[in-house]
Amino acid sequence: MRFDKVKYEASYGTSQQLPKSEAVEIAFAGRSNVGKSSMLNKVLNRKNLARVSSVPGKTVTVNFFDCDGVKLVDLPGYGYAKVNFNEKKRWADLMEGYFNSGRNIRLVVQLTDMRHPITKDDRDMLRFLKEAGFDFIVVMTKSDKLNKTERNNRLEAIKEELAEFGEIEAIPFSAQNGEGADKIREAIEKYCTTE
Repeated sequence: MRFDKVKYEASYGTSQQLPKSEAVEIAFAGRSNVGKSSMLNKVLNRKNLARVSSVPGKTVTVNFFDCDGVKLVDLPGYGYAKVNFNEKKRWADLMEGYFNSGRNIRLVVQLTDMRHPITKDDRDMLRFLKEAGFDFIVVMTKSDKLNKTERNNRLEAIKEELAEFGEIEAIPFSAQNGEGADKIREAIEKYCTTE
């Protein structure tokens, strides 16, 4: 799979606007400000393909990218407290519409911040994915912000935090130094080629 052969396609703000699913899809989920756009840019070797914002909660649409015939889907971040009720409802409807529309979703890349234990929102999302039968991996962002001891402690702790979900791959990732980017690409390729 050519990760350099990628282009932005379109963004959708409501589930009614979502196009029919005609290709394999890899979805990227995580709370606001977890570093989804930075991770996508690093994995795809681009500077500004996915827009990085300094304001949490900025990605409010489902964004589609075509990567060598595979759709990469950047989902809006969750858990940002300053979003009003109507916006939260729109987000919930959009996510539900995306996941429940019979799409060919091969893998969900669930991002968490490596510096902190997984949040209630993260756990809720992971439970939803498991109950709905989606394959997923966990990417632990901002790994470069931890020293060796903190990092080892988090790698041990995440095993316990994810224990209820079975054998889940958790990949430390840094948008600064590229750690984990190859493993994420490998996981995407693996799930794209398995039926």
